[in-house]
Amino acid sequence: MFDFRDRVALLTGASGALGGALLARLVDGGARVAALERRPEALAESLAASGRAPSERLTLHAVDFADAERVARAVDEALARHGAIHHVFNVAGAFGSAESVEATSDELWSRLWEANFRTVLQVCRVAMPLLKRRGEGTIVNVGSRGALRGDAGVAAYSVAKAAVVRLTESLAAEGKAHGVRVNCVLPGTIDTAANREAMPGADPSKWVAPEALVDALLFLASPAARAITGVALPVYGLG
Repeated sequence: MFDFRDRVALLTGASGALGGALLARLVDGGARVAALERRPEALAESLAASGRAPSERLTLHAVDFADAERVARAVDEALARHGAIHHVFNVAGAFGSAESVEATSDELWSRLWEANFRTVLQVCRVAMPLLKRRGEGTIVNVGSRGALRGDAGVAAYSVAKAAVVRLTESLAAEGKAHGVRVNCVLPGTIDTAANREAMPGADPSKWVAPEALVDALLFLASPAARAITGVALPVYGLG
């Protein structure tokens, strides 16, 4: 559907269900992909299972997202390997819940903040100046439906995802004068094996298929969305 030939995408979270689906579509669409991963060996294993492997066009870069210097080195390495970066997809994240706000441990608050917000922030702080200097490019972040409204038991997750939306809006405002567009998607429940296992009584036909969410991510990065920036796009499926 979208042609990414001769484009380079920086991708986080490629070892997950959504990130893996996005990686496959980018590669099949002709893009070169630099995947930033905490555990690149896990991604290499999942690639092998799907008949893919790291190559000149698909490179894996080990990174500790909590360490700004290591993020910068990984992005510099990706730039050196591919010669450019045109698109950034921040897919990496994590979910967690607790019975109530008072029952939410400091560890859970920190873990979800680091995984869902700080990871996006660290990558954007390094990638945004590169895109600005280039004079064009896109960043697409993954938020959540929970970013728009708090609910019982998921305060830590909702707060972190809400921060992703505000960061997206600020980056979009800063990127306009440089030809850089920044948007995010707000998924509802994604139809993954993990979610089916966690919610056996739910109706997954009303959830969002990873492939449908990938369509939205690629649309926002494509020339078809050239007039769109600063948007938080709901992608809820039928739920």
